[in-house]
Amino acid sequence: MGAMLRPPPQLTVSEWAERHRILGSRASSEPGPWRTSRTPYLGAIMDALSAVHPARRVVFMKGAQTGGTEGGNNWLGYILHHVPAPVLAVQPTVELAKRFSRQRINPLIEETPVLRERVAPARARDSGNTLLSKEFPGGILVMTGANSAVGLRSMTARFLFLDEIDAYPGDVEGEGDPIALAEARARTFGWRRKTFLVSTPTIAGLSRIEREYLASDQRRFFVPCPQCGTMQVLTFERLRWEKGEPRSVAYRCETCDGAVEEHHKTAMLARGEWRATAVAEDPHTVGFHISALYSPVGWLSWEQIARDWEAAQGKPEDLKTFKNTVLGETWQESGDAPDWQRLYERREDWPIGIVPAGALFLTAGADVQRDRIEVSIWAWGRGLESWFVDHVIIDGGPDRAPIEQSSMGSRHAGTWASLTALLGRTWSHASGARLGLAKLAIDTGYEAPAVYAWARRAGHAQVVPVKGVDGFNRAAPIVGPSYVDVTEGGRKLRRGARLWTVAVATFKSETYRFLRLGRPTDEEIAAGIVYPAGYVHLPRGMEAEWVKQLVAEQLVSVRTKRGFARLEWQKLRERNEVLDCRVYARAAAWIAGADRWTEATWRDLEAQVGLRAPVAASRDGDPSSRSRDGDPVAPSDGDDMPAPVASKQPDAGDPVPPSAGMLRRRVLRGRRVFTPSYLR
Repeated sequence: MGAMLRPPPQLTVSEWAERHRILGSRASSEPGPWRTSRTPYLGAIMDALSAVHPARRVVFMKGAQTGGTEGGNNWLGYILHHVPAPVLAVQPTVELAKRFSRQRINPLIEETPVLRERVAPARARDSGNTLLSKEFPGGILVMTGANSAVGLRSMTARFLFLDEIDAYPGDVEGEGDPIALAEARARTFGWRRKTFLVSTPTIAGLSRIEREYLASDQRRFFVPCPQCGTMQVLTFERLRWEKGEPRSVAYRCETCDGAVEEHHKTAMLARGEWRATAVAEDPHTVGFHISALYSPVGWLSWEQIARDWEAAQGKPEDLKTFKNTVLGETWQESGDAPDWQRLYERREDWPIGIVPAGALFLTAGADVQRDRIEVSIWAWGRGLESWFVDHVIIDGGPDRAPIEQSSMGSRHAGTWASLTALLGRTWSHASGARLGLAKLAIDTGYEAPAVYAWARRAGHAQVVPVKGVDGFNRAAPIVGPSYVDVTEGGRKLRRGARLWTVAVATFKSETYRFLRLGRPTDEEIAAGIVYPAGYVHLPRGMEAEWVKQLVAEQLVSVRTKRGFARLEWQKLRERNEVLDCRVYARAAAWIAGADRWTEATWRDLEAQVGLRAPVAASRDGDPSSRSRDGDPVAPSDGDDMPAPVASKQPDAGDPVPPSAGMLRRRVLRGRRVFTPSYLR
């Protein structure tokens, strides 16, 4: 009887994991009993999550391949078995929460005997075991997404597991910051509550995990040099190798400069220790930071890190990914506007209205104003190399150009008729082909009902209504489509238009990075060197005012009412329509799939303009710059351009049909596969 009344032993999370956690092959590359000695740096992090530890908030800013997710799973298993209480686990989205449940939580329960005994099988009647909810004696584990305000306020929780917080939305359904909403659910537990915030970082000034880490005691993992014994933090700057020879990689001690080989890492980690490097703003908050340089032997090697670094050179997006996921550090965005005069002076000798060689398809971005609609047409090639082709201003605002009805059927008046005509217009390519608009993205920020009605009539195959939102999101800069209701002729049409949401800050930063790229010299071009991926070409006919508008904003750091820093794009001059149109045209290219096309699609587009399909690599492994025979295909400098062709105006007569730049779906031959309607 006395044994039954005795409280359970006060285990730490790491001790619980050593005793009970079993890793299965479904969720781990190293199945078997958990061994903290494999990742010694996780021991202190897990112990800070223990019920006996005084910390109330534990922050973990990390690189990839460090085992952070499994450390958090150990904490959840510890709660389910040892400290039963209500738990809320939050992923960036509800869909990711479902995936987390299937791929992490279900294996955790099924492959750990002490947990399998406490959580009834999902198939059992009234088991309380569903995809997003796991009941157990004394508590419940609820999983939700940071994009669901209902999920964040659905329950009171003693423990919060907030995973990948840098991917959380800035505001969830108009109810505020998702972290604040989640932590409000734990306040009633007072000093007994505990929150685990974990993430790889993103952009400096926007990164939540960096903000939380800087407010903590900022612990770093110090390991000893195997030669001189100096305790030090592993930094990427001291990882050295011969250029082009990642196999020669070795770490250089900051004191003796001795070479540390990869095989020394196991002993170094075993003797490592966490040391605080700052004084926390809140004494109950502890913070840990570690990079992938600490990844155990057999996981992410120093040689692979060196290879990844070399492969990322000259590619800002890859460099950002490397810094975020490998080094576990934030990326510093450069938001200073490029010098408009330098861009104006570097214009190239080809006329506006002509699509140069190298360009393969066209998209347009339309910015709707009170008294006009401005449209920029951009051409795109491999590697997102782009050319400014034309800028069209259609006079008349959307509110003064309603859709009219007649006995002959519906028709668009004024502004919308001109915009509709633009959809059928073509531009002459250097090869002599005619290119039409593959996609036109139109902003819905002004007079959205009129834009929706026009887009619906024009058809979603070519027209893309977009809505810009603040914030950066490189993983998914565009979300959609979502369906919006359209009112037409006094009648509401349910799900009448498809709307795409665009993280405009992401594409503005990308545009500025592309505008800063250097042009190859004439000698390099003659030698077959091509323009860098993403390079922006501007024609001689581009007006100074348009160039000024293209760089009319800059990225600045501002303070919120709560005192937190955030990045915000602000105008340098009043007019910025060309930049907005560029962003929408870029969004149209993304929606068309240019960021994800296979080689077959690019070859098809090249065949449409009469180019030989390339096969040999040139630009950093990109085969886009060589012909089928392996000869370099240098961008045109304008000498081989045809004479300028007079552009048809939007209200011209019968349009010239396009002969190139058409995005064709591949038809798969063979058996026809039936897809149920609910899966479409």
